[in-house]
This record gives sequence, structure tokens and C-alpha cells, in this order.
Amino acid sequence: MFLHLGGDTIIPKEELIAILDLETTSKAEATKDFLEMARDEGFIRYVGEKGKEKSFVITSKYVYYSPISSMTLIKRASHFKGMISFWEKDSF
Repeated sequence: MFLHLGGDTIIPKEELIAILDLETTSKAEATKDFLEMARDEGFIRYVGEKGKEKSFVITSKYVYYSPISSMTLIKRASHFKGMISFWEKDSF
């Protein structure tokens, strides 16, 4: 199964580690450091136009900046077998 991140970018579900909201999580110092390190090491990939990022997706290979909201990506990813759906009442 695959997750569409926007534009012409899709990732295999096996590579997915985390889907995070760019605005809220990038305020933390540790997240800033992680994203800066990923950029410096060449692991950042942009999906769509720069400046339109709403979320970032961490995979086993890259960190993708996506123009699609983290909530939308989480909904899409929740269809994967075995993945927790944040939309189900008893998920927590």
C-alpha cells in the first residue's frame, strides 16, 4: 500500500515513520534541530511548491515537506492495516 503526499509523490507504507504538523511541531527546539540536521545531510524532499508546506512526513529514507495537512495525511494513512486510526473512538 502507498501514501500519496501530494504532487506526484507517493511513499510505500513500509517506509512511513511519522506524520507531523509543521506549524505546531516545528516550534520545539528538538524538532528544529532535527529538521536542520536532515536538511544539512540532504534528506529533505519538497512535495509541491516551497513555502506551501503544511506538514512533514518522516520516512526511513527521507523527510518530505508536504502541502497537504497532517490531518488529511493521517486520515489517508489510517487505512493501512495495523495502523492506529485517530478517528476511531477506541483508538487510545
